[in-house]
Amino acid sequence: MKAFYHFFCTSSHFSRFVLRLFKKVLWMLFVLWGITIISFWVIHLAPGSPTDMETTLNPLAGTVARQRLETIYGLNRPLYVQYCDWLVRLIHMDFGNSMSSDSRPVLTKIMERLPLTVGMNVVSLMLTLIISIPVGIFSACQRNSFVDKTITVLVFLGFAMPSFWLALLLMMFFGIEMHFFPISGLTSVNFDQLEMLDKILDIIKHLTLPILVYTIGGLAAMSRYMRACMLETLQQDYILAAKAKGLSSHTVIIHHALRNALLPVITLLGLSVPGLIGGSVIIESIFALPGLGQLFYGAVMARDYTMIMGNLVLGAILTLTGNILADICYGLADPRIRVGRKTS
Repeated sequence: MKAFYHFFCTSSHFSRFVLRLFKKVLWMLFVLWGITIISFWVIHLAPGSPTDMETTLNPLAGTVARQRLETIYGLNRPLYVQYCDWLVRLIHMDFGNSMSSDSRPVLTKIMERLPLTVGMNVVSLMLTLIISIPVGIFSACQRNSFVDKTITVLVFLGFAMPSFWLALLLMMFFGIEMHFFPISGLTSVNFDQLEMLDKILDIIKHLTLPILVYTIGGLAAMSRYMRACMLETLQQDYILAAKAKGLSSHTVIIHHALRNALLPVITLLGLSVPGLIGGSVIIESIFALPGLGQLFYGAVMARDYTMIMGNLVLGAILTLTGNILADICYGLADPRIRVGRKTS
């Protein structure tokens, strides 16, 4: 909190922060524009189209019907005209309508699925940080000990296991053998007849296994990063000087080493933000959860261009936002690094 107060209450620091943030936002918009151009072009290069998916399995749909659908969807126009029309709608926060059979607005469908996907990933990310940071610090402080080697073996086992395989193991053991948790869906069949507290508990039971899979996968990588960063930090000269002054090990680790060791972890967190969508496809498909990952997968299979672009834009915004948040956290974590401060 002291770093936060010092950073934002010092006028020179705050002015540099605002200027740097403004430049970052402008650059983010420019990069986002480039991403939309490339994405729009690439998805139209893929074989198949929405009209093929709707007419191939219908023996009564001929060439005339396909041309009529292309006119309705605007696919008969040049690609740059389609992109310009889509970009104008995007500026007005209109992602268009889905090319699937329901023809619902893309933004509406995304907002319906967004809370579940983001909620699961945020909870798993918090659990990962709560567990991995202490584990990494403890493992670094007990370097090459039996405990450190045991943690390393367990962590690498978790890192090596594919998420879909781990999900199947958890479903078989906790769901089928032990009957502790449901293995599919978001709610039970009798969900509407339950009381409010029972409904909350029912949702928690359905989400426990997916969140556990997310957490185990993230825990392995994050704890290894934390251990490596802490080991490198503990070998720095200022740490040796702090120990030579007679400071306790707890003070040296928490107040001197931890801040600098967190910098690479902050970078990893910034890069993990887009995984809120992309990493959910497999898990949501296995557990039959109505989230963004499953929505994106269905849109790709159906060649739903507007839905695909909506998900790609959301993923790009999350990626760029993660980079900006990482920049801000750098300045808060290390007093030598301030957003916008020039180094000599």
